[in-house]
Formats: sequence, structure tokens, C-alpha cells
Amino acid sequence: MTTLLHIDASPRAERSLSRRLSRRFVGALSARAPGLEVVRRDLAAAPPPLMSEAWIAAAFTPPAARDAAMEEALAWSDAAIAEVVRADIIVIGTPMHNYGMPAALKAWFDQVIRIGETFSFDLGRGDQPIEPKLSGKRLVVLSSRGEFGFAPGGPRARLNHLDPHISTAALYLGVAPDAIRTVAIEYQEFADERHARSTAEAEAAVDALAAAFAGGAARAA
Repeated sequence: MTTLLHIDASPRAERSLSRRLSRRFVGALSARAPGLEVVRRDLAAAPPPLMSEAWIAAAFTPPAARDAAMEEALAWSDAAIAEVVRADIIVIGTPMHNYGMPAALKAWFDQVIRIGETFSFDLGRGDQPIEPKLSGKRLVVLSSRGEFGFAPGGPRARLNHLDPHISTAALYLGVAPDAIRTVAIEYQEFADERHARSTAEAEAAVDALAAAFAGGAARAA
């Protein structure tokens, strides 16, 4: 059975374009792959806790030596990591906020990228001591941007701190850079025909992506 972890980070509800895209993708894939298991996490409805000194101390304490307070400090992280470990496909619906991640999505990454769980650290490796522990997962990033031209070669490509950050962090979730697919709606703040065209193109791209993923999900069922 294929498991999909569906994450939404937009603070908006019905007005959110990234949620609209993520719902469309998950719905289309589910229709094509009836055995798909979907795990849902809404980071706006239930925001991740921020990292704290207590969290860091607990994370760097060997599991056998943790006390009850440490276990409690890591409980949210443990549950979120378990979802990532189970997932074959991770779908993230997120807006671009100030050219980067929304705070809730950054907090989620901070909770799930954890020493001993999703990466190992060994100074015996020299200057490359960190290695991911997970592999073989696929990531779909469905986003919305108020401006335009954030793709490579675009007029605002250098301002795009969302996609590169996600790609870097995703490595520690078991996602290789070539296993990431991104679809974005642009021109939202302009609300003109370019925005309408970008929305239609993004929806068509999402449908095509779901159809492409359905073959793999069916084979894994």
C-alpha cells in the first residue's frame, strides 16, 4: 500500500490557493489509486511547537536516558516523524511568505529533521558528518506566490528562498532533489488575466502530475 502525507501550511482556509492545489492533487491521485492511504496534517489548524532549549536537550539525549519531561518535549516531533517515515509520497501545500517558508512550515521541518531519527551525525566522516537516514520518498510542492517570475531564469529567481530551502531540507526526509515536483500559481496580487492563466496552467499541471504518480501508486499497492 502506498501512503501519502498531505501537509498544508497556509493560514488561509477557503481562500488559500495552495490548499486548493493540494486538495486537487490528493483528490485526483486518490481517485486513480483507490488503495492510497492519506495521512493529513494541517499546520495552520494545529501549529507545530517551536524548538526550545528543553527540546534540544531532549533530542541530544540518548533515548534510554530521557526522563518523562524529555519524552513529553519530543512527543509532537515523534508523531510527526512517524508520519514522514510511513509516507511514500509527501505533498506540501504552501504559500510563499516574504520569499520563503511560512513560519508553521519551518517549524514543522525543525520538528521532523532530528538527530538519530531522520539523520545521523558522526565526526568519523570528517567534514561531512551528517547523513540522512531515510530515502526513496517523493515530494510534491504546491505553492502560490503573490508576485511572479520565481522559476529558474525568471526576473525574481534570486528572491525565491522557498523552493531551494524545501529542496535542501527534504534531503533529510528521504527525498532526493530529482524526486521533487513543484507547481506554483503566480500573479496572485495582480489579480489579472495573467493570474487566471497561471491558475489554469497550475491546475492542469497538477492533474497531469497526479496521473503520472498514479501509475507508481498502483504498482506499490
